[in-house]
Amino acid sequence: RSKFRDQPSIGKQSQPVAKKDGESRSGCHKSWTLLLVLLISIPLLYVLWSGIPSLLDATLSSRDTQILQAFRDQMKKLKSTYQSQDPNLWKRTHVFLEKHLNASHLHLEPAILLLTAGQEAEKALRCLSNEIADAFAFSQNATTIKINGADKAILDSDLVKLEVDNELSSGFREGKKVAVVHRFELLPAGSTLIFYKYCDHENAAFKDVALLLTVLLDEQSLRKSLTLQEVEEKVRDFLWVKFTSSDVPSSYNSMDTDKLSGLWSRISHLVLPVWPEKGLPVEGCT
Repeated sequence: RSKFRDQPSIGKQSQPVAKKDGESRSGCHKSWTLLLVLLISIPLLYVLWSGIPSLLDATLSSRDTQILQAFRDQMKKLKSTYQSQDPNLWKRTHVFLEKHLNASHLHLEPAILLLTAGQEAEKALRCLSNEIADAFAFSQNATTIKINGADKAILDSDLVKLEVDNELSSGFREGKKVAVVHRFELLPAGSTLIFYKYCDHENAAFKDVALLLTVLLDEQSLRKSLTLQEVEEKVRDFLWVKFTSSDVPSSYNSMDTDKLSGLWSRISHLVLPVWPEKGLPVEGCT
């Protein structure tokens, strides 16, 4: 009897043990399921995450290539038209502006190009600067801001400064990508200080744009034997005389050698000469 009395008690004790064993198996099954989900999800998320930047890069790269090719095509046409120009002009302009068009390069500052010529190449200087600027804009499906220093030569310096600032800022905000400033040397001296704002190495107001400035020298012609360094020095000396002569009024906005040094360091990134060109349209350039 003692033996049979003990059996129910053993049965009662085995029930919670079996329950615990079932719970353990259920928990183990859930853990394996969770682990399996994680093992599948993590690689999938990684593939998706790494694929999105690649897709964006491919899109950017395609657009980048189209822009560069459009610019090259336009410059190739110009080269065939302006056959008298120095090979350095095409080579350096290509490298300088293409680097700025390449979206893979971070734009830390605008591209500043200064073209200069003697009196005999005035027409070529105007036409070529317009067409290079238009080629740069066309490649980005944009248009060009055009400012003529000759139209502002006799105006008040402060007024011109305000006008130029408004033309550049409004144009760039509207999506224009390049400005060409003809006859930079004819702008009132003090007004040129506005280019601190647009040509600064670190704090330019717009960094993904280009500015082309032209300077027409007083001398009849530029010797083709001049080095690029000598051409740059000639333009610098010419502007020094133009902008710091005794007839410049003494005021806050007037030019002095310190201000001009700061301006020159900002606009002289690349200074290139333009030679006379035969066969240009009789009506000139717009």
